[in-house]
Amino acid sequence: MKTIKFFAYSLMITSGIVLTSCGSDDDGDGGNQLPPIGGYNSADEVGAADLLAYFPLNADGKESISGTMPSSSVGATYAAGAKGNALMLTNGYVDYPAISAIQPTTGNFTVSCWAKISNTKTAPDATSWISPLISFSGAESVVGNLAVFGNTHGLTSSDSIQMKAQYFFKNPEGTGFGGDAINMTKMEQWMIDDNANGAQPQHAAFANKIGGQWAHVVFTWEGATGTARLYVNGTKISNPAWEVRNQGNAMPMAFFTPSRVTLGALASFVDGTNNDAWNKPLTGGLDEVRIWKKMLSSADINSLYELEKAGR
Repeated sequence: MKTIKFFAYSLMITSGIVLTSCGSDDDGDGGNQLPPIGGYNSADEVGAADLLAYFPLNADGKESISGTMPSSSVGATYAAGAKGNALMLTNGYVDYPAISAIQPTTGNFTVSCWAKISNTKTAPDATSWISPLISFSGAESVVGNLAVFGNTHGLTSSDSIQMKAQYFFKNPEGTGFGGDAINMTKMEQWMIDDNANGAQPQHAAFANKIGGQWAHVVFTWEGATGTARLYVNGTKISNPAWEVRNQGNAMPMAFFTPSRVTLGALASFVDGTNNDAWNKPLTGGLDEVRIWKKMLSSADINSLYELEKAGR
């Protein structure tokens, strides 16, 4: 009996040694490293050489590259967001002084952020307003050089959000060049008719059911072809029929100056130069705002979305 007990005890020790050895192998160099997404280990690597500004929005609103702090804020708090903490606004905004680096010097531009917004119309005939995400002041346009916002004029019972980027920037001649990129949340009859009559590119609609949820929003401008695109959660949602401007000819983006960034409002609201009912500051959330002097590819946009969604 003693021999059997000793043999069993020895077997347990041996097994323990074998298990411990396997665990040691697993914990070797790189054992805990997550696999790359699109060739990147973190969101900070995406377009790193061309990144102009980064607003993590974890606690104080500081822009990380320049160290610029907000010049003013209204209705702003910080709470859990898409990645760490986020800026939560209640009819509010965060306004910054001019940051000299934020200029589309290459003629191309990309803006990305996470946003949590909802439609604002309580009844079909009720007043509604936009949900601004980020704007760049300048020029005489009410939207400035560029603004990205939720066109949240739908009923509050609907989770389909129409996204829009509207711009009025300086063209090479020094005058203004305006337009927009927008998603249609459903196919209207006139869109169907246009497609049937051979419209090129064809109209397309995207329901974009992101109301009340964190969603990744990206706007890109391609200067070589004068093309604006919108993406949500890694997927292009802008209506292809309206993306290409200037007949597809080159139209490099340049900002009228001075220009400053405002999160959650248009500068025309902050400055009091436009008091239209639709022009209100944001009630919702913003997180992980990034700005590049390049047009991110669709592959990089999807990688950025997946990396930030994973907290990387």
